[in-house]
Amino acid sequence: MKLNIVENYGELSRLAALQLLAVLAQGCEKRVNVSITGGATPAGAYEYVSPLLRGLELPNVHYYNFDEIPMKNGGKATLDSLRELFFEPCGIREVQIETFDEHNYRTYDQKLRADGGLDLVLMGLGGDGHFCGNIAGSLADFGVGCHTVDSDLNEWLTGLLADACGGSENVPDQFVTFGPATVMEAKKLILIVSGEKKAEILKKALEGPVTPEVPASVLRLHPDITVIADRAAASRLKEETIHG
Repeated sequence: MKLNIVENYGELSRLAALQLLAVLAQGCEKRVNVSITGGATPAGAYEYVSPLLRGLELPNVHYYNFDEIPMKNGGKATLDSLRELFFEPCGIREVQIETFDEHNYRTYDQKLRADGGLDLVLMGLGGDGHFCGNIAGSLADFGVGCHTVDSDLNEWLTGLLADACGGSENVPDQFVTFGPATVMEAKKLILIVSGEKKAEILKKALEGPVTPEVPASVLRLHPDITVIADRAAASRLKEETIHG
């Protein structure tokens, strides 16, 4: 595990942008498969990336959404968010966007392998320790691939989904996500974490036991994972974690 601690969110965004661009640039010569996250944390990085990507021709880069919330009003909460946050500002063509949803999740692990595997998964860290849609309390073990999660798993999740869907009336009974086994098969992982509110859960993920109760704890077993955290998020880590 590579741990990069930076001073603030601005530096986190710049470093994450540089690392994302380094992977995307390989698309000049070969197919590159990347899965990126939505939400507030990566927004700053995407602001750095978008003007550069808009002027580049990288047709060999393919993008995968690692979860999806099929809203009852017909929308796709994750894909809609990624279009607004990344795909449209970066000028990504539709042919480069690989859709993952409730219709194909059962065979999606096979598709990913057939496509050559994921070269990169860029993720944030949830307040309960989740990554992708792997919510704390939803996993019996880490061996599961692409799967569904019940939307009423707990009150916190129900509220989160209502925000993502623009109201509780649009929340589906289930949503789909890449499972731990799916993510751990990727060649490279980047986990970005910002703010003091994430300090305790980052400590649990990096220093506590590897357990499904803190889903992101498994990520530190990946052979090529980079964690980028600002000082606030890293404020509760031990010195040996920071320097070792």
